[in-house]
Amino acid sequence: MIRAAVHALGPGPLSEQALVDHVHPLFSRALSRSEIYLANHSLGRPLDRTAADVQEALDAWYRDLNGAWDPWVEAITAYRARLAHLINAPRPDSVVPKTSAGQGLRAVLNTFDRPIRVVTTRGEFDSLDFILKVYRQHGRLELVYVEPDAEGRFHVDDLLAAIDQRTDLVVVSQVMFVSGQVVTGLDRLVKGAHAHGAKVLIDLYHAVGAMPVDVAALDTDFAVGGCYKYLRGGTGACYLYVHPRHLDGALTTLDTGWFAKREPFGYQRPEVPLFGEGGDAFLESTPAILPIYQAKAGLELVCELGPSRIRTYSLHQQSILVGALSERGIEARGAREDQGAFVVFSHPRAVEIAKRLMARGVNTDARHTSLRLCPDVANTADELRIAAEKLAETIQSL
Repeated sequence: MIRAAVHALGPGPLSEQALVDHVHPLFSRALSRSEIYLANHSLGRPLDRTAADVQEALDAWYRDLNGAWDPWVEAITAYRARLAHLINAPRPDSVVPKTSAGQGLRAVLNTFDRPIRVVTTRGEFDSLDFILKVYRQHGRLELVYVEPDAEGRFHVDDLLAAIDQRTDLVVVSQVMFVSGQVVTGLDRLVKGAHAHGAKVLIDLYHAVGAMPVDVAALDTDFAVGGCYKYLRGGTGACYLYVHPRHLDGALTTLDTGWFAKREPFGYQRPEVPLFGEGGDAFLESTPAILPIYQAKAGLELVCELGPSRIRTYSLHQQSILVGALSERGIEARGAREDQGAFVVFSHPRAVEIAKRLMARGVNTDARHTSLRLCPDVANTADELRIAAEKLAETIQSL
């Protein structure tokens, strides 16, 4: 059904009418809500088929009991392949299923057998920032923070200036979660880090599904992300990408488990652990199965639509929203190549504005002083103009 719906759109740029006719029906349950949903950057709306996909996993369990592992393992393999396609990973096994981006970061941190020096930014999301601070508290690493400029934006040159021969790992987002800034020049950052003997981990959470991503071109050592937002896969469906140069068996992590064994269902127990081949060595204990099925429909839709078409349409929608806000005297940042999938309006009472908008039927959110509004393929231009009007009225009512 998803493939047929996308095929019916025809080639070329996406259009609202074609999406309404063919793609919106795939979201009938989510679209039955009486609100304008602009929190697509926070929690993506599920397709109708998602419920059936999860039921498929449960049906296999009811029907086959322990025999359900055969279709479950096939689903995991397909999950890895779809994600590898979306991020242009050199091979599917370089994508390792995780239940959170933080789990992926911990796996990387635990490849080191000594305290390390990590360079990162003040703009990383809590799931990574909190873990780094806890590791620092336990003496496991030294943190070097790169600060934003006066406009709150981060620059690769500042990160490069913070890297030296003592640096072991650099952690940075491709798209910043508060401002939506697309950090440009990450390929230069990776080259610069490698010149000093350091590895790089890129947080792709606000990029994959919203724009084209190419980990092979970036040459990054690691990347983390998940399906919670633009991939419409909900919680628990995340991943760690490991560059194939680290999959020769020389790099292992303490974050491990029996699924990382060579032939885990062979139940061999040698005294010296034998890890699986390639990326399988970065698997952990018994995997969470339902999130894999939960993510199937969203991944399929994004793969069928294509990140480039999604990105072009996102910028078009952002331009409508930014224009509608501008007509009402509200300056917002969006509809730019250096901006991710959401529009940002800065206001000292942004959190309160988000709550008031919710009461008025516009569902969005705020981080600190940034109100974030994210249209997607299931939104219409009329919704964006109504949201702009309600935001203007809300600001006037403060």
